[in-house]
Amino acid sequence: MYMSLKILMLLAILCMLVACGDQRVLESLGFIQTTSYDLYQESDSENTEQEATKLLITSTIPRPQSEGLEASRAVMSTTAYTSKEARIKLSSQSELTLVSGQLRNVLFGTSLAKQGIWAHIDTLIRDPSISPRVKVTIVNGRAHDLLKKEFPQHPRTGQYLDHLLEKEASAHMIPQINLYQFTRDYLDDGIDPIAPIVSYHAEDIVLDGIALFRDDHYVTKIEPDQALVFFFLRGRFKNGDMSVDLSTVGRKNEYLMFNSLINKHKIKVAYNRAKDNYQAHIYINVTGSVLEYTGKLSLDKEDDQKTIEKLVAQYITIKGEEMIALMKENSVDSIGLGKYIRRTLSYDDWKSLDWDEVYSNLEVNCHVDVRIKDYGKFVNGNS
Repeated sequence: MYMSLKILMLLAILCMLVACGDQRVLESLGFIQTTSYDLYQESDSENTEQEATKLLITSTIPRPQSEGLEASRAVMSTTAYTSKEARIKLSSQSELTLVSGQLRNVLFGTSLAKQGIWAHIDTLIRDPSISPRVKVTIVNGRAHDLLKKEFPQHPRTGQYLDHLLEKEASAHMIPQINLYQFTRDYLDDGIDPIAPIVSYHAEDIVLDGIALFRDDHYVTKIEPDQALVFFFLRGRFKNGDMSVDLSTVGRKNEYLMFNSLINKHKIKVAYNRAKDNYQAHIYINVTGSVLEYTGKLSLDKEDDQKTIEKLVAQYITIKGEEMIALMKENSVDSIGLGKYIRRTLSYDDWKSLDWDEVYSNLEVNCHVDVRIKDYGKFVNGNS
């Protein structure tokens, strides 16, 4: 009995020593949560060509929350020509050993995104300590300024941004794009990458739309209020909310709020010999519930219900075709029409195809069917 108690005491002491050791190890590590990349240029620099390739890199490290104190973070910045060089410089600024295993977001300023971000994505995706699920986000302006800014209602800017992106992506207001998805679409010759784009005001970070890329270059964007129409064109999804301004289809001062949306999506492509071009037909089937309607039609009348369905279908068709025209004008295939045409061709035929020329002449037609499954629980007794 005495020996058993002695062994148990020794084991308890050993566990305490290990725990203390682990605690000391954790306290010596700096877990980078968010990193931003921007072009760095000094206004008084004489060697502008060399400075154009220099980066301003900023990282945030959450500080453990002490009892009675608010959560805090450390923000460190440096300039370098590569991200690994910046890592060495940042490490020299801190008493902690910097590690990337908890990296959640990488932010790119628009000036750098317009020049191309693949070199930086490639470096990140090759690093075994960095998860391929790290989110990729574009910042309208300098990403450094957003990451360094303090938002009074949100003690940790990186965590605030991370939660905002996850919430809005679940509602299909923005795409949740990570390193793996960006890399997949960049390397696929039948689709171009996309990413969410954000900006910030005095006290809040706000969504600024969907950034569209040609290869790895940021070219244009989809406005935030048209994000759901973009997702109708891009693929299937469940759960989404959409506000419809019916003035687009000739109904002034009439608005409709759609929720619980389910989108079924199909694309068919064919070569039209008579016109010597390819045609793509996008079939969109949307079902949802009317959450709110302000207008002259009655939600209790079956004929008016059918009218509302047709009006919403017309709205989606008009906005979808405008969006496709924008993408064609900027030579970006963000919905992946090239993948569908590639499937109809042999490997050699696809490789010999001048896709840029084909895409510019591609005829795209949207076919939209809308079904409203319910109009709320209130029922007019006179209907």
